[in-house]
Amino acid sequence: MKDAEFTTENHSRLLHRVASASVLVALVLIAIKGYAWWLSGAVSLLASLVDSSIDMLASLINFIAVRYALQPADEEHRFGHGKAEALAGLGQSLFIMVSAVFLLMRGVDRVINPQPLQALDIAVAVMLVSIVLTLGLVWYQRRVIALTGSVAIKADSLHYVSDLLTNTGIVIALVLSSLQFPQADAVLAIAIALYIFYTAIQIWNESIQHLLDRELPEDVQRHIEQLVLKHADVLGVHGLRTRQSGRQKIIQMHIELDGHLPLYRAHRICDQVEAELMNEFPGADIIIHQDPFHPRSDATPL
Repeated sequence: MKDAEFTTENHSRLLHRVASASVLVALVLIAIKGYAWWLSGAVSLLASLVDSSIDMLASLINFIAVRYALQPADEEHRFGHGKAEALAGLGQSLFIMVSAVFLLMRGVDRVINPQPLQALDIAVAVMLVSIVLTLGLVWYQRRVIALTGSVAIKADSLHYVSDLLTNTGIVIALVLSSLQFPQADAVLAIAIALYIFYTAIQIWNESIQHLLDRELPEDVQRHIEQLVLKHADVLGVHGLRTRQSGRQKIIQMHIELDGHLPLYRAHRICDQVEAELMNEFPGADIIIHQDPFHPRSDATPL
């Protein structure tokens, strides 16, 4: 991200807007799906309604977590509040797991005890509207994720991506139900439940990894090393350590310089290297330690 116009203020504004949009869309989806389920009695629509309710709750958690995560660092949180996003993702995954178990139980019950469905034309129309609304939200979320890398928004987006797939499947199931395949509705509800549970496990794992300070991806680490080694006075780099805290990348490393350089010159080189990294990773927290260069690759710098 080298876009000079993408400032911290823009970042905060984007996250607030997309979090608000998620809550609003979830509320609309709950209202129209609830109405369609009340008319039709379709268990697949109930599955989608519960899923949207969980999405709304998750989006509310996101809204609160994003606002908290964007608070600047203070004396008690010197690295900021970015991990609130990972905590939000962890909480979301638990809610999603519970909803998946509930839907699985309802789906199995409806397979055993099938019931006729009503007002299928209204139900199908509602699901098509849901698909359009969800598609627009996911498109907006993906744009924000590309700019911010927000873990919380990424977790939220996964919910709505699964909604796109399940809503499409529900339309198919409702059509099949109208064609004398009554159990198609219940079978799809079970499939939705299993998929939602799988999604929850993915969100859980990613959130845990962020909380455990997992290193940045290997390609990002290599890119950092290449940027540092581009400086003519940097003779080597080692001890690179990285992690992510919300939107902030934390980078620590040792760079190897000519041992005869005066301190002010070595300090200036570090400032130049840090400036180059900040240009590539805006807002990063960077710590650079200087070591005298040792020509032997197997030796530890003094």
